Amino acid sequence: MNKTRNRSPADTEIIAVLIAISHVSARLARNLSILAADRQPLEGGKESVKNGRNGSDHQ
Repeated sequence: MNKTRNRSPADTEIIAVLIAISHVSARLARNLSILAADRQPLEGGKESVKNGRNGSDHQ
């Protein structure tokens, strides 16, 4: 049932490019997830602050 198809050099090159794009997009997604996780605590602390003040720096 496993049919072997003769691929042209162009087909082989397209397959290689698509595989490379897949690897790069997976790495990018992983890095963005890490970056989002690292930034979340920083952004989470600003929810209770109004107008960028925390109440201790003004008179």
